[in-house]
Amino acid sequence: MIIDAKNAIAGRLGTIAAKKALLGEEVIIVNAEKAVITGKPEIIIEKYYNLTQKGNPFKGPFVSRSPDRLLRRIIRGMLPIKKPRGKEAYKRIKCYIGIPEEFKDKEIKTFKEIQLSEDSFIEHVTLLDIAKNIGWKPRVSIE
Repeated sequence: MIIDAKNAIAGRLGTIAAKKALLGEEVIIVNAEKAVITGKPEIIIEKYYNLTQKGNPFKGPFVSRSPDRLLRRIIRGMLPIKKPRGKEAYKRIKCYIGIPEEFKDKEIKTFKEIQLSEDSFIEHVTLLDIAKNIGWKPRVSIE
């Protein structure tokens, strides 16, 4: 199953992806940088920045700053990762920035119930904005 994360609320997208992966299905998420988290942007960005500053830089916890890894980490929290079936399900989840060439001609699903509408007044921030504010430097231009 290939899911488009554009304007999708990250938590709701994560529940769908985690459930499908636990049921044994391969889940591929494209446009991970366009997934959104609702709430006040300043508070959300500060929360993720503080998460990167936690612990010891040599021992961890190590938190990735790229948007695709942030989304994968959100989904990881919804899986029983300490059990074998949770580890196997986590391996079945792949997240990508943009749409890779190999998936351009395949059917990409969008779930309307998890999408944030364009004209919505709900405050939100994209994973790309979070990633840039916590220190992620993309290798190529994303826009």
